[in-house]
Amino acid sequence: MSVQSAPRQNDTAQDRPRWTDLVEAVREAGQYPTTAEAERVIRIVMSALGGHVIGDERVDLARALPEQAARVVASQIPATRPLTAAEFVDTVAARIEGATPATARWDVSSVLSVLPPLLGDDLVDRILTQLPPGYALLFGRPQLMPTARPRTA
Repeated sequence: MSVQSAPRQNDTAQDRPRWTDLVEAVREAGQYPTTAEAERVIRIVMSALGGHVIGDERVDLARALPEQAARVVASQIPATRPLTAAEFVDTVAARIEGATPATARWDVSSVLSVLPPLLGDDLVDRILTQLPPGYALLFGRPQLMPTARPRTA
């Protein structure tokens, strides 16, 4: 199941994607057996992400999400320092009983990889610019590395 595309700036709450559509997209992406499991993972991952996206990007992120997910993002206190992608996954693992870094990475990717159609490329790019390298992969995008310029003599 796909989720709706990114809302326009002047859209109302009724135009937001539905929570049930987001849950179903994450359930399918993560192959979770129940919607309850998908909902739990969404709340944990969005809670972790909410502290690391700041400023206009955080506001725009909340506007683009279903209301339930937007509240989770908006309620987070901004982090005191940016986490690497690996540290981010580790913080999610610490919030999930019995999780390992591998299972937490699966959970994080299952949620973040369904967000680009909701958010739109521009907002995803802006969010990724705020975050340390490595997050693009979690959003289901290739991690592009700057190419070295050839030296000229």
